[in-house]
Amino acid sequence: MATRPRLRRTTRDPEDLARRLTAWLGTRLPGAKATGATAPESNGMSSETLLFDIDHPEPPFRACALRLAADPAAYTVFPVYDMTRQYRTMRLVADRTDLPVPRVLWLEEDPGPLGAPFFVMERVEGRVPPDVMPYTYEGNWLHAASDMERARLEAATVGLLARLHDQIPLAQAEFLASPGQGDALRRHVTAQRAYYDWVVDGLARSPLIEDAFDRLEELWPRDPGTPVLNWGDARIGNVVYDGFEPAAVLDWEMAALAPREVDLGWTIYLHRFFQDLTVASGQRGLPDFLRRDRVEERYAELTGHTPRDMDFHTLYAALRHAIVMLRIAYRQAYFGEVAVPANPDTLILHHGSLRAMVQGSYWD
Repeated sequence: MATRPRLRRTTRDPEDLARRLTAWLGTRLPGAKATGATAPESNGMSSETLLFDIDHPEPPFRACALRLAADPAAYTVFPVYDMTRQYRTMRLVADRTDLPVPRVLWLEEDPGPLGAPFFVMERVEGRVPPDVMPYTYEGNWLHAASDMERARLEAATVGLLARLHDQIPLAQAEFLASPGQGDALRRHVTAQRAYYDWVVDGLARSPLIEDAFDRLEELWPRDPGTPVLNWGDARIGNVVYDGFEPAAVLDWEMAALAPREVDLGWTIYLHRFFQDLTVASGQRGLPDFLRRDRVEERYAELTGHTPRDMDFHTLYAALRHAIVMLRIAYRQAYFGEVAVPANPDTLILHHGSLRAMVQGSYWD
């Protein structure tokens, strides 16, 4: 973020992408054109987002967003981008819950039209807590809100997780199960180990990440619990808000079957990640927002399920985030934006907090 060079987020030509999109759109809606195609400033380095409007005499919808799998030649953050899986997940959540999920319109599995598979959904207007600079810093709408307004947003966001976990029939989400042996949590962690091995293939391994995996085994829950559909990237930066109420839940590429606490740990830790960065920069941040105790209490009130083994699950969230951060850093090195230091752990922006979690002192 503020401590590193600006990241290269795409290798694609936006104008060429817009021309190809218009050609494809004409095959789905004859006479239609894609206009005003832009990539949002928050566009990630995994799947890319393109915002556009449909120009047509009688459009059944007008404002759209397109999610495009990452360019395989661009040193991707994840090894696989299964757009069909994301599309299917969003359809399931829309059909079986009352969560505000954008309506998906088209799925294109052929990489020919745009160079990779993609899907199109309706665009929902609203505002999103920023990642850069993070919403914990001064100068954005969420930081400027009152304590009462932030508490309202927090409660509504925890409610999203509660309803998602309670409303999806497990049998209908089996396609999201991680491969392998053992229960859902064991499979989930095994998949993360495989992801880490892919990230460091031919590169320096991270002693800190490997210590964190060892610590997970020491903290392993006696009873992981029944799995549910996890959103995966469960954080407020993936929600469009109308005022302080959720209007759209976005980014389902990390959805999986896992214990409820996997989502809760990610929500809690991803906020702490931003909060820790803010405090380290000399600002107060938002210390009373998305506090671990309040999130757990609210979730228990809504579901009747008291979150358990949360030291394990917040550590697991920090570990998963560390693997992503390491891959992003190696991607920067690939494009010549940073040099790889002697100690690869320093490439992990939150290496201090992850080390404290491994040592058991972070939540003291």
